[in-house]
Amino acid sequence: MTPLAIRAYTTTSALGRGLQAHADALSAPRGGLAPNDFSVAPLDCWIGRVAGVEDEPLPPELAEWDCRNNRLAWIALRQDGFAEAMRAARERYGASRVAVLLGTSTASIGATEEGYRRLDHGRMPADLHRPVLHTPHSLASFVAAAFALEGPCLTVATACSSSAKVFANAERMIRLGLVDAAIVGGTDTLCDSVLFGFNSLELVSPEPCRPFDAARSGISIGEAAGFAILERVEAAMDAPLLIGYGEASDAHHMSTPHPEGLGAELALNDALARAGIAPDDVDYINLHGTASQKNDEVEAALVARTFPASTRASSTKGFTGHTLGAAGILEAAITLLSMRDGRVPANLGAETPDPLCGPQMAWRPEAADIRIALSNSFGFGGNNACLAFARAGRHA
Repeated sequence: MTPLAIRAYTTTSALGRGLQAHADALSAPRGGLAPNDFSVAPLDCWIGRVAGVEDEPLPPELAEWDCRNNRLAWIALRQDGFAEAMRAARERYGASRVAVLLGTSTASIGATEEGYRRLDHGRMPADLHRPVLHTPHSLASFVAAAFALEGPCLTVATACSSSAKVFANAERMIRLGLVDAAIVGGTDTLCDSVLFGFNSLELVSPEPCRPFDAARSGISIGEAAGFAILERVEAAMDAPLLIGYGEASDAHHMSTPHPEGLGAELALNDALARAGIAPDDVDYINLHGTASQKNDEVEAALVARTFPASTRASSTKGFTGHTLGAAGILEAAITLLSMRDGRVPANLGAETPDPLCGPQMAWRPEAADIRIALSNSFGFGGNNACLAFARAGRHA
């Protein structure tokens, strides 16, 4: 594919607000997980919660959209100069030539949960009787409305791969001439449906998650928001690049990945082929690495059999928790930071490596010249995406 420029990007998670907060935490290394203080009923687990979201309502002109998910999105949109970059893209191309393509798995379901807890004679309470909230499309509609964007507006909800797959949607729309730029990313916030739902599947760990540890005991759920602007390279010559992507679906099981990682391997090979690179060209892989038993063993084996020992790989979910539909954009941003700063993040939390892990795994932070990197997002039910990035000026 013809590479696309990433003119601007930003993210917020339990590590803090904005790119520098994430760079500092990854460098330390310092995680953001803490004991669960969110759910309406006790649940013994650790979560990656963004501080202060409850205390920052949307401005009055956007009050119709006010809920935790859109508040977190609004926080992220207004840092790292991202809102200014969005307005500049609208001025440069026109409101109808900028797409809004966002991923989420829960959208504003937290507001719907609250409404059902406070039903007024069987109806939504008056303060939550806002139809724009109780829909999977709430996030994308909110962002488009807040920035007066009139181009294609799309929500991708493919579980944990959601905000990675939007990069593929953007490439197709720009290549086909439907738009000139795309706002991609996503937001997912903590809610009881997610916490108790994953716990009912016996996937939630009572301790901080330990990706790729031999004694790992499950995932830690987090929340995050992140966004990026994609344009043709000539519009932003000095920007990092999206050089490839791959997508595949296992069609194996409702929740468990294919035991041989066939869908994940298809997505990985598709990304390499579309980028025109070989495994030996990849300097770093940000792994999906949720700390669940099946995901980690499948991904560890895939990396070990595909890449040389010189390729470095790690999961950053030990820092942030698994941010579900926002994991793709959060980890894409972390990957871009790793390229910018020349630093491979640690695989935080792991003490005893799973025997399936190969020499590619970076258990501690490492300095590295990262020219080309991958970011894996393997979703619940076997929906897989892999993104390939290159540092500005380093991909021919």
